[in-house]
Amino acid sequence: MKQSEFLNVVMPFKDKLFRLAKRLLVSTEEAEDATQEILLKLWSKNEKIEKYKSVEAFAITMTKNFCLDRLKSKQSNNIRLVHSNYEDGNTSLQKQLEVSDSVAWVNKIIEEIPDQQKMVLQLRDVEQYDLDEISKMLDMKPTAVRVALSRARKAVREKLVQKHSYGVS
Repeated sequence: MKQSEFLNVVMPFKDKLFRLAKRLLVSTEEAEDATQEILLKLWSKNEKIEKYKSVEAFAITMTKNFCLDRLKSKQSNNIRLVHSNYEDGNTSLQKQLEVSDSVAWVNKIIEEIPDQQKMVLQLRDVEQYDLDEISKMLDMKPTAVRVALSRARKAVREKLVQKHSYGVS
């Protein structure tokens, strides 16, 4: 595969790889390094890349495995979620603080859920993949994906309700 063909195949989803890496790793720099590493690995396999049904699914699986391996090697217990896609210039400072606080709480809650649930939540609710695609990417049965997604959403919802109803009888 020529370089221009490779770029046409891989570049449309490189941001998704970065967001997944950022979801799983501690910092933006770590996520950038991981994304670059995955793109280099894909380039080294570019002659074989056409045999995969979905290069995107293959790349996401590579990213997931690479990030989890990196976390295991560092024995990291400090996984951080950063979601900075929200911006609205028409809100008051008070509203911005409330939104920022809510996002921080959701991030903190998601940090506490298991990695598998975290990845399913990321791929479904942020990246907007359908359940069958997630099932292939994570090598899980579709029912297991639905269960993991349901449990992740339930855990986030319960912790948020608990936080917001604190002290209210």
